[in-house]
Amino acid sequence: MSPESVSAFEPQPSGMSEMSRLSGVFFEPKKAFEDVAARPAFWVPLILTILVGVVFSALLGQHVGWSEVVRQQQQMNPKQAERVAQLPADQRDRAAALTTTITQISSYAGSVLGRPIGYLIVAAVLLGIVRGIMSAPIKFKQVFAILCYASLPGILQTVLKTVVMFLKKPEDFNIVNPLAFNPAAFMDFTTSSKFVYTIAASLDVFAIWTIVLVAIGLKAAGGKKLSFGGALTAVVLPWAVLVLIGASLAGLFS
Repeated sequence: MSPESVSAFEPQPSGMSEMSRLSGVFFEPKKAFEDVAARPAFWVPLILTILVGVVFSALLGQHVGWSEVVRQQQQMNPKQAERVAQLPADQRDRAAALTTTITQISSYAGSVLGRPIGYLIVAAVLLGIVRGIMSAPIKFKQVFAILCYASLPGILQTVLKTVVMFLKKPEDFNIVNPLAFNPAAFMDFTTSSKFVYTIAASLDVFAIWTIVLVAIGLKAAGGKKLSFGGALTAVVLPWAVLVLIGASLAGLFS
């Protein structure tokens, strides 16, 4: 039997198990994302992220209450709160009930539909930058799978938010910024510039962690044609644009 025939029957490596992938994102990201790039499956992290989001929404509604969520959201937008306060009592009650219902539905829909749709949009943007501009041989499915796995730190963030939520009274739980992992947590929202506050809130430990993981994944998928610096630039640029747009809108309508 020739050496070629022998090598043809040698068992090929099957890659990492799903549990190894999930843990590897936290402890061995380079190895984990190399495996994701080679075998871009995404259902497990996507489903986990959706389930955690749905559970958090349910616990938020039970412990804090959707009316309290709406109240805090209105406090974040003084102009809207002022307009609502000027309505007649019956219209104000109807508006409050409608807003509460919409907020509840939006919370669940954001987890079930908004997250995967958001990943699809972001994957398309990143593919356009990395493949279209940087000429790296990356496929859409690879980018989508990378985003799904890179979102796993968000599960840890949600767990921490849940713990903080149950340690506090409902009215003391900050819906918008519950964890002190960004500079905005140490700023007074009512007196701070909304533009500056929004930018400070975006400089979050978990957001930066996710950005780095996506860059590691893109580098693994792009191979030698894409440096880590190039991958990181491809992620940071659109993120920075979105942050600036959001901060500008927050400053404009505050």
